[in-house]
Order: sequence, then C-alpha cells, then structure tokens
Amino acid sequence: MLGTRFHHLGSALHLPDASMAVFFLGGLFLRRHLGFLAYLGMAVAVDYLAITGRGLGFFQHYCVTPSYAFLLLAYAALWYGGRWVAPRLAPEWRALAATLAVAALAASVSFLVSNGAFYWFGGRYADPNLAEYLSRLWRWGPLFVRTTLGYVVVALGFYAVIAHHLRQLAVARRHD
Repeated sequence: MLGTRFHHLGSALHLPDASMAVFFLGGLFLRRHLGFLAYLGMAVAVDYLAITGRGLGFFQHYCVTPSYAFLLLAYAALWYGGRWVAPRLAPEWRALAATLAVAALAASVSFLVSNGAFYWFGGRYADPNLAEYLSRLWRWGPLFVRTTLGYVVVALGFYAVIAHHLRQLAVARRHD
C-alpha cells in the first residue's frame, strides 16, 4: 500500500494503487480484526502524508469530504470478503478461481461504497443524479476492480507456487 498509494491511477513510473487488493489479501491471509484496524490506520496515515506532503491541509484536499468516513465500509467489504473465503483457500485451481471470484465481488462492492459515497455525499457535484452516477461508475469501476484483481492474481500465484514447493518438501522429507 505504501509503495502505490501516492499515485492513485499509476503512470509509467508508479504502480496503480494497491490499497483495495491489500485489504482483501490482508483479510485472506491475516484475518484478525486487529489487522483490519491496523491497515485502516495505515491507509489514513498514508493519505495524510500524501496530502500534507504536498503542502495542503488534510481537510482541504478535494477527496477528503464527509464521504471519507465511508472508506471504513469500503475497506471492510474487502477485508471481510478475504476473511470469508480464507478457509476455502487451497493451491488448487478451483479454490484459487473461487477466491478470485470473491475478490471481484468484494472489490465491486468496495468501489460501489467508496465511489457512491463520494458522488452522493461528497458535496463535489452540483446536481447529482442517477444517470451521471451510473456513467461515472461504469467509467471508473472496471479500472479499480481490474487493478485489484491484477494484484490479487499475482499474490495468489505466489501463494500457489510457495504452497506447491512446501508440499514437495514435505513429501521429500517423508521419503527420507
């Protein structure tokens, strides 16, 4: 999260924001409620540093509105989606595909919450309406979900490779 959060959409020099994936993966692998609170604190601290590091006041930044509080729910959808699927995780293609499907659903819900809260409660749009919201949702939602899934696919790939090697080591030790 620290390495990607400062440049939310990425560029040639910066990776896209991994925050959504980090919350899902935290729920998947760490699971503890206290971990969620620690990640949430880290996300707010990173936002604070990114904003104030540019010489801006935290509450004067464009993205910090009353809707910022909804990030708690958006990140919770990811963390607890990961936590829910964690007992089913295994280094087999069906379990990995199911985990990826849950990640896609959790990322979609998270984006709906965060983007919807910003649009409807952020006070940045003079005349919010459903047509405009749906247009913005369709424009940005797939990018955020795709980015999240990209990071999750990489993490699940590492998980599968590590689990495979650990299984081979265990088999080799049994034969020795």
